[in-house]
Amino acid sequence: MKVLVAGVGNIFLGDDGFGVEVVRRMGQRPGIRVVDFGIRGLDLTYALLEPHDFVVLVDVARRGGRPGTLYLMEVPEVGDDSACLEAHGMVPAQVFRAVRSMGGTLTNVFVVACEPESFGEPGVGRMGLSPSVEASIDGAIAMIESLVQRGLAAHA
Repeated sequence: MKVLVAGVGNIFLGDDGFGVEVVRRMGQRPGIRVVDFGIRGLDLTYALLEPHDFVVLVDVARRGGRPGTLYLMEVPEVGDDSACLEAHGMVPAQVFRAVRSMGGTLTNVFVVACEPESFGEPGVGRMGLSPSVEASIDGAIAMIESLVQRGLAAHA
C-alpha cells in the first residue's frame, strides 16, 4: 500500500507551522512517505497526482473549537472544495482543485487538523507553536498512525 503523510504550513506564522512540526517529529516510517511540504502547493499538487492508496494532510484549521483541538476530515471526491481548509499561503482547497483539473482523483484523502491559537502577522511573523497547539502534536501523531493502520487493514 502506498501511503503519503503530508505536513503543510508556514513555520514563520506561529501555529500555522503545526503540520510541518508534526511530520518532523514523526520522522520516516517504514512503508509511509512522510513529507514536509511547507507552503509548496505546487509540489503537493504533483505529489497528489501520483497514485496513493491513502493520503493524510496535516495542517491547522479554524473551526471554532478550543486552541489545540484536533479534527479529522475526509476530503470529498466531488463537491464544494471551499469547505475543506483555508487560512494561509498554501490553500489546500486550491491544491485539491488543481489535482482534479489535471485529471487526478482524491480518494482516501484525510486531513488531520488542529485549531490554532494564533498566526503570526504576515510581514512580522512569529516562529514557534503556542503551548496549546504544541501539546496536541502527540495526539495528532497517534491519530495519523491509527488512520494509517485502519487503511492498511482495509487494504489487506
